[in-house]
This record gives sequence, structure tokens and C-alpha cells, in this order.
Amino acid sequence: MNLSQLSVVADQVVSATRQQLPAAIREPANAVPVLFQPIPSDDVIDGRFDSDILGLFTGPSHGTELDQDQPMPPQIILYLENIWDYSDGNLTSYRREVRQTYLHELGHYFGWDEDELTARGLD
Repeated sequence: MNLSQLSVVADQVVSATRQQLPAAIREPANAVPVLFQPIPSDDVIDGRFDSDILGLFTGPSHGTELDQDQPMPPQIILYLENIWDYSDGNLTSYRREVRQTYLHELGHYFGWDEDELTARGLD
């Protein structure tokens, strides 16, 4: 699948996932843009992340947007070619992993650390 096709599928999965969120978090979740990129850029990796990361949350966490001096608003980036590779080119696995990665990064937006994400099954 090419990047355009992967993006269409990912957008469908993220949209459906957002609709299934509990009402209490649906509105703030919908306010966080989700960007699709093929792979992370060199400046993202830059010794902080492995080149095969699946997603990334950047910006201030929910509730701290006005408290921090952040030049960028919160956003979630999904690295679609990495997710496709991780899914071994299987569309069903790709959809599942897009959903899981989106929820994981959304958890970071809500301020959950890796232990809390694991406890919620989002690791």
C-alpha cells in the first residue's frame, strides 16, 4: 500500500476510535490534531527515539496548555510506514495497530506515563 492509501485507512480508524471514546474525553481528544507522516524525521529521532517508532505526542498535556510556554499546540503524529512495517503488511493488523498507537499517544496527551499506559493496556 502507498502512503495515500495508508493515510485513508488510518484516518478512518482514528475517526472511528474517537467516536467510541467515553464522552468525558471525546471532546478534548477531538481537539488534538492527528498528523500522518511516513517515518520520523532525523530531528525527531536525534538520539531520543528509535527510527521505527510508531507514533509521537508533542506539545503540552491536557489541562496545561495555558500554563506552559509551548510554541506548538498539542498534536499526535502517526508514522504510517513504520506501522505498516510493524504490521507485516497485513491490513487487519495495520488497522489494529493504528488504533492502539493513536490511543497510546492520546494517553500521553492526558498526562499518562508509560506505567499508566501499560496498566490501561495501551503499551
